[in-house]
Amino acid sequence: MHASVVLFDLDGTLADSLPFIKKTYRRVFDLLGVPWADGEVMRWIGRPIKDIAGYFAAGKEKEFLELYKYYYDLEHDRNVRLFPGTLEMLDFLRQRGLRLGVVTSKGREGTRRTVELTGLNHYLDVLVTAQDVDRHKPFPDPIQKALALFNASPRKAIYVGDSYFDMQAGRQAGTITLGVTWGMATREELLACEPDGLLESWADLTARFPPRS
Repeated sequence: MHASVVLFDLDGTLADSLPFIKKTYRRVFDLLGVPWADGEVMRWIGRPIKDIAGYFAAGKEKEFLELYKYYYDLEHDRNVRLFPGTLEMLDFLRQRGLRLGVVTSKGREGTRRTVELTGLNHYLDVLVTAQDVDRHKPFPDPIQKALALFNASPRKAIYVGDSYFDMQAGRQAGTITLGVTWGMATREELLACEPDGLLESWADLTARFPPRS
């Protein structure tokens, strides 16, 4: 494969954080008396929290954001970890000369906390977060922002994510787009977005970069 850049979504792709995020949302919904629609809230993961607050807690957005931040910060370090083999995969790609980054709809503060806690910061060259663009996934803007920071062509880039928002953003940005099967969306939902491939494990990604001869 002739890619020079690999970009990743964070939550549900590199970080095994979706159960914690769901727990935090449920706590905030309960405290604010907002009805919890089974499945619907988690289908919004991958979009900025302000959009989620505006949709599900209209009129209570300020309280929603304050409560979410409080409980997220309170329990983050006990509940966020990487999926197995993630650091080894990133090390492998770095050794192959690839430049690596994260493109997430998570806020800058939360993103930095997660990447520093887990050790991702030792492998990533670029972070694009919710504060870095005006339009977020499923629009291509955050991926395009990362590519501009790398001065890289989308034809030489891969975007890896776990949600339909990721697949849509990658396709619109013109990158090779790969979905992971261990995150938010089901295989069927990912395939409906017509990605360039699915990853069942990180070995499926590293296999795309055979040893140098």
